[in-house]
Amino acid sequence: MRPHAALIGVGSLAPQRRTEGASTLGMLARAAKAALDDAGLEKSAIDGLLVGPQVGETPQHVPATVAEYLGLQPVMGNVVDLGGASGPGMIWRAAAAIQAGMCETVLCVIGNHRNPEAPRSPNRNPIREFDVPFGASGANISYALLKQAHMARYGSTDEDFALIAHWARANAQRMPGAIFHGQPASVEQVLASPMVASPLHLFEIVMPVAGAEAVIVTSAARAKGRRAAYLLGAGEKITHRAVSQAPDLTSGPLKPSMARAFAQSGLSVERMSLLSLYDCYTIMVATTLEDSGICPPGQFGAFMRAHEFGPEGDWPLNTHGGQLGYGQPDLAGGMTHVTEAVRQLRGSAEGRQIPNAEFALVTGNGATMSEAVALVLGAEP
Repeated sequence: MRPHAALIGVGSLAPQRRTEGASTLGMLARAAKAALDDAGLEKSAIDGLLVGPQVGETPQHVPATVAEYLGLQPVMGNVVDLGGASGPGMIWRAAAAIQAGMCETVLCVIGNHRNPEAPRSPNRNPIREFDVPFGASGANISYALLKQAHMARYGSTDEDFALIAHWARANAQRMPGAIFHGQPASVEQVLASPMVASPLHLFEIVMPVAGAEAVIVTSAARAKGRRAAYLLGAGEKITHRAVSQAPDLTSGPLKPSMARAFAQSGLSVERMSLLSLYDCYTIMVATTLEDSGICPPGQFGAFMRAHEFGPEGDWPLNTHGGQLGYGQPDLAGGMTHVTEAVRQLRGSAEGRQIPNAEFALVTGNGATMSEAVALVLGAEP
């Protein structure tokens, strides 16, 4: 296994339900500083910059705005706009830029505030004309359709999906700062939570929070002597934007993305010590488990009942609580799965460490099971 690059520093801001007067730029700066400190680097070592779209109220020139604020002068900069897959998507793009000789050490940073009545940019996407007028407005409705389709095709039950939310909350109890730390949820409590968009219950849906995440990526050669996690494989696929245009409602673009990541790494899903799976809704975890090949289509419920998903379990899953337990800090929600995988592989996940963690599968998902990124990370090159 020849590593594509190394992840040598991570930084996170604890999720907050609300912020008052915070700026996204300021939050990105704090996360970036934490990642630099974690890597033992000065900011002068950073010569590449990848950011998410529309930082705060900056619709254009986003890399230049962030670079100026952080005091950087990178030789490579770009915006990664893949929704919740943006964070993982940054990692392989950073590795590709390093391998192409464009830069040596890349800061990947993403996040957002949640100030009262934060202004939003206008959306003139075709979905506003062809989907929204018929009631398909917002993520809840779209993911409810996906869950409904799975239940109709395979006979999966609400209890099956509730197990996913239960384990997310259970793992969040070991993650200080998680938005649901101190608030576990049994399967019965998940099913008793309010119905938001049938058949989706409230506890099956992420809690939006403020936050920011940062990861520093460099070459494997430059990472020698440092605590690092290594990028061993990556895959990406985009199939549609609106759920009405999805080629399939029970399997998504993560299936070929994961297959490609496993092929590049020379590993299989059975070798993974950690499943760090994007979990905006319980249905997203269900389809990802099935698309990974870890269980047959329609059988995720039986898989959930047969295994343990905590750090000491036989299939550790989202040991930080995932977005369902930790919270979803806007597009940085996908990056929390990266930073948790790095901490597990470096042996620094205090209070929730997987024994002898060797490999991790990380997934990201944008729009409605539309934009997909999969990474295979390893503890050793």
